[in-house]
Amino acid sequence: MQLLLFPEEDTNGCILLEELFEAYISCRKLKRNTANSLAFEVDYEQNLIDLCEEINQGTYRPGKSIAFIVDKPVKREIFAADFRDRVVHHLLINKLNHLFEKEFIYDSYACRVNKGTHFGIKRIDRFIRQCSMNYTRDCYILKMDIKGFFMHIDKTLLYPRLDEFIKAKYFESDKTLILDLCEKIIFYDPAKNCIIKGKKNNWNGLPPDKSLFYSPENCGLPIGNLTSQVFANFYLNSLDHFMKHKLKIRYYGRYVDDFVLVHEDNEYLKSIIPVIRSFLQNDLHLKLHPKKITLQHYQKGVKYLGAFIKPGRIYMANRTKGNFYNAIKKHNAVVRDHKPSKNEKDSFLSSMNSYLGIMKHYKTYRLRKNILSKYISAWWWNYFYLSGGISKFSKRVKIVK
Repeated sequence: MQLLLFPEEDTNGCILLEELFEAYISCRKLKRNTANSLAFEVDYEQNLIDLCEEINQGTYRPGKSIAFIVDKPVKREIFAADFRDRVVHHLLINKLNHLFEKEFIYDSYACRVNKGTHFGIKRIDRFIRQCSMNYTRDCYILKMDIKGFFMHIDKTLLYPRLDEFIKAKYFESDKTLILDLCEKIIFYDPAKNCIIKGKKNNWNGLPPDKSLFYSPENCGLPIGNLTSQVFANFYLNSLDHFMKHKLKIRYYGRYVDDFVLVHEDNEYLKSIIPVIRSFLQNDLHLKLHPKKITLQHYQKGVKYLGAFIKPGRIYMANRTKGNFYNAIKKHNAVVRDHKPSKNEKDSFLSSMNSYLGIMKHYKTYRLRKNILSKYISAWWWNYFYLSGGISKFSKRVKIVK
């Protein structure tokens, strides 16, 4: 059954209300308890009808974003789009993602179904084992990333390439509307019309090349939007194909702007660094980060995506362990000061299970057991218990007599 905004009218070339509802459902799964999502949900049917009408009439414009700083795992600037704009982001990706998947190489890992950090870590570990013939011969690891990647994505390059891609690959009747939405989202500058959450001095210590407020004209996508992540992947797709098909690098993987090459010839890897640097500058208007180029023998191991990959073993990075300690300390301070509210309990549960979810991918059973038994305040055990082999916190259920 198709839900139409105006059933009596010809909907050829229009976005269907049914499609927007599907985007709303997928968006709500991730952001249901935020103030914006709750406000939208109060009258979501009318809000979706209004949004659908705006899109189909060409009057849709992105609204204000909320800008704030997060410190973990590293200091970053986030722009959280208004919930209705997030629904539009999900609509676009629902429409286009199957086309991107056909275009992307197998070994790009960010924001893809059944791929992510743990998949990427396992792939690089596999590359090292294969290239070194199960650690019986030399092989070398070249790791690089891009300086201020998101803030230097050139929109005047991104949109024409995306426009050409959609015109060549997308054959639905709403193509014109999809292109219009892509253009509006890509060229919208949230830094010029945003709400600052927190204090302005939260930005102290954040390098200018990591902030949209200092991005060059017509450059930069906001970290925090689904479209930003997928369009960034599309932007670097030409780099992936250059690596695989021009340079013939068999063992290559990329997560956002952090990429790894594994090869048996140390000198060859040295020789292609300037080639890669030149490609990034000429084709994508990007620069390699000069302080984040490492080339070393596989026996020394490599840090990648929160893990440390050594021959025969993958370790959790010390930074993740330290962040886990700090999170416990913060939540303990809450429960020692007062009886935690529902939101504070939910925050504890989400935070702890997030770290435990990461740690269970490594051989950390004893570490998890020691940390939780020694450092979690006894007060928290009144509300939660551990299950699944020290891999998950669950709420205690009160029995009413």
